[in-house]
Amino acid sequence: MFSRETFGLTNSSVCNIFAGMDSGDLTKRKIGELGEGIAAEFLRRKGFKVIARNYRKPWGEIDIIAEREGVVRFVEVKSVTRESSEDVSRESNEHRPEELVHAHKLQKLARTAEMYMNHENDQRDFQIDVVGVFLDVARRRARCRLFEQAL
Repeated sequence: MFSRETFGLTNSSVCNIFAGMDSGDLTKRKIGELGEGIAAEFLRRKGFKVIARNYRKPWGEIDIIAEREGVVRFVEVKSVTRESSEDVSRESNEHRPEELVHAHKLQKLARTAEMYMNHENDQRDFQIDVVGVFLDVARRRARCRLFEQAL
């Protein structure tokens, strides 16, 4: 099950995320940070409450921790860039960011999620989700796809 949404220039919060970005100077880290910011906004629009971002422990990292309808969501974000000549709303089999999240990564994420829930003494249900972000920095557009219960 997944949902989609395209962000464009008309949304001021997304424009702020893109501010100062130039497609010529994007590193892998900057692409990840940009994608995580856009994914967090995407989740908020979908009715999620973002609890934390970039939760890091020696045993793992969680990009976004959110909650919706009483369920805690641990979200892995994967972003890919597109050349401005491509339409960010079209999919390409060779550029699907969610395919970059392998089983080992999901298992590590699940262990980190369990540790978080234990540390917080939180008895609510939780699940692992993935948000794939397609970025077109030159045109300042992004497209997100939410894959729920990825594990």
